[in-house]
Amino acid sequence: MWHVLIQFSFSFLATAAFAIITNVPRKALVWCGLAGAVGWMIYWLCLAMGGGAALGSLLGSLGVAFASDLFSKQLKMPVTIFNIPGMVPLVPGGLAYQAVRSLVTGAYQDAAFFTVQAIMIAGAIALGLVISEVFNHNIRSFKLKREAIVLKRRKKK
Repeated sequence: MWHVLIQFSFSFLATAAFAIITNVPRKALVWCGLAGAVGWMIYWLCLAMGGGAALGSLLGSLGVAFASDLFSKQLKMPVTIFNIPGMVPLVPGGLAYQAVRSLVTGAYQDAAFFTVQAIMIAGAIALGLVISEVFNHNIRSFKLKREAIVLKRRKKK
C-alpha cells in the first residue's frame, strides 16, 4: 500500500513541479499533477503485472491524454497545458543517459540496447497521444453529425 502512495505522490509532485517551471496557470497545477500521476500509475501497474516498458508507456500516455482532454474541457483550457507536463514521468531520461554513458565508455552493445529501448518508449508515448487524439476527434465528429441529423429531423416536422 505504501508503494502505491509513494509512486502516486512523487509522480504528482514531479509533474506539478514541471508545470510550475513551464508557467502553467495556477488553477491548472493540481490538474496537471493528477494527469501525470494517472499516467505514471498506469505505467507502474503495467510493469507490476509483467508488461514491458514500451507497453506501459503506451498505456500511460493514453491515460495522460484522456485525463488531459477531460481536464481541458472542465477548465476550458488548451489540452497541451495538461499533456506536456503530464508526460514528464514517462519520459525515458534514465535510459537516454545510460545510452550516452555506455557510448562514452565504449560499451557499444549496451549503448545500442539502451538507445533502442529509449526510442521504443518515446515512440510508444507519441503513439499513445496520437491514438487518443484520433479517438477524441472521432467522438467529437460523431456528436456533431448526430446533432446535425437531429436538427434536420426537427426542421422537417
